Amino acid sequence: MSIDPAFRKRLIQASGADNVLTEPSDCWPYGYDNSRRQALPEAVVMATDHAQIQRLVELCHQEKIPLIARGRGTGTTGATVPVHGGIVLSMERMTRLIKMDPANRVMVVEPGITNQQVQDAAKEHGFFWSPDPTSAAFCTVGGNLAYNSAGPRTVKYGATRDNVLGLRAVTGEGREIRTGVYTTKGVVGYDLTRLLIGSEGTLAVITEATLKLTPLPEAKLTLQAVYRDIGSAAAAVSAIMAQPVIPCALEFIDGQAIEMIRNYSQAELPEGAGAMLMIEVDGLEAGLEQAAERVAAAARTAGVIDVTLAQSEAEVQRLWQTRKALSPALRNIAPKKINEDVVVPVSEMPALIGGLEQLAQKYAITIVNFGHAGNGNIHVNLLIDPDDPQQMENADHCLDEVFTLVLRLNGSISGEHGVGLEKRDFVAREIDAATLELMRRIKAQFDPHNILNPGKTLPPAPG
Repeated sequence: MSIDPAFRKRLIQASGADNVLTEPSDCWPYGYDNSRRQALPEAVVMATDHAQIQRLVELCHQEKIPLIARGRGTGTTGATVPVHGGIVLSMERMTRLIKMDPANRVMVVEPGITNQQVQDAAKEHGFFWSPDPTSAAFCTVGGNLAYNSAGPRTVKYGATRDNVLGLRAVTGEGREIRTGVYTTKGVVGYDLTRLLIGSEGTLAVITEATLKLTPLPEAKLTLQAVYRDIGSAAAAVSAIMAQPVIPCALEFIDGQAIEMIRNYSQAELPEGAGAMLMIEVDGLEAGLEQAAERVAAAARTAGVIDVTLAQSEAEVQRLWQTRKALSPALRNIAPKKINEDVVVPVSEMPALIGGLEQLAQKYAITIVNFGHAGNGNIHVNLLIDPDDPQQMENADHCLDEVFTLVLRLNGSISGEHGVGLEKRDFVAREIDAATLELMRRIKAQFDPHNILNPGKTLPPAPG
């Protein structure tokens, strides 16, 4: 499609002249995300409020024009790339904190507010919001909702879907809907809140979210456990998660990653370390040391080299710097790496890690693994050169087998990064045909003309 003068006039009437971009040079920056995919939208509209969004969706529904809601573009799966053209709806101006209600542990926000802004506002009242992705300083709550984002704290406090009470949204027909409740309990009707969260903007445009807040813990302790090999660390994860004290973070880093970050971290890293766990325990100050010792005892499985408890805030920062140094180290070594996000039951972690080691050898690809071990959620990084055809062919075959391995272990091909375009064609391996058909019918009910982020999340219907 192209924006003709008549439609442009209607678009401006619906959205406001100051909120509409149509010049290609202005639109290009809104056609990408962190997947490195890019496509040119015919127009970009800056969202300003619920009523304006509703008018825009009604117009796109009437004209059958694709509409793609976008936050800050930090997603890695191509979910906000306008591959069918149309209009990108940028949420960057909808940043209001509508309501802060400490008495009920609730915050109501617009979708363009960043995760960090929510955390800062909640902290002033002694609370936090559980989802804590690495990109918290830049990613928006709307993006967190679209992907059901998570982070290290998910192991104890849950992902986005577990920490949202209700939503206000506009369906693909331009109808306003309100889902969920303002209370922490409520069973009236179907749970459309959880349905919309993680749907990647394919069912409705979310304009407002009621977030469930959690009191900040009184104290926190940090441990680092180092192992001879990744199998030993994976076995330790199962042992830690099988005892009563649930860590608030349990992060996994393999030996390849440890070697890469020696020059980026001030923490002492033993030579020959095959894997490492970063562990945090939080709660009431009284009894927290005993709780941390319970976790440390569970971490001292066969193959452990050392378990260290940080004794000062400076030492905590040094330990976590090891984990935070991973991204810059990987960017320097393999700026065009492939990063996949898979999840398996915690008890299958040793089998997953062992299988990934075998695939790395089979396809002569360096694979670096790290992630949220307490959930079995591992980021599998293939360090390849996309300009080398043979490496790319090997990577394609390797990824195919990675997904096969994950599904054989009763896992899922995406733990927190979503599906978008990158994993869409693998979805039918995980979800059976009858269930996929039901999902397509749900999509058609919310969005009869398929204008909302078309071509994402669900594979095309056969035939």
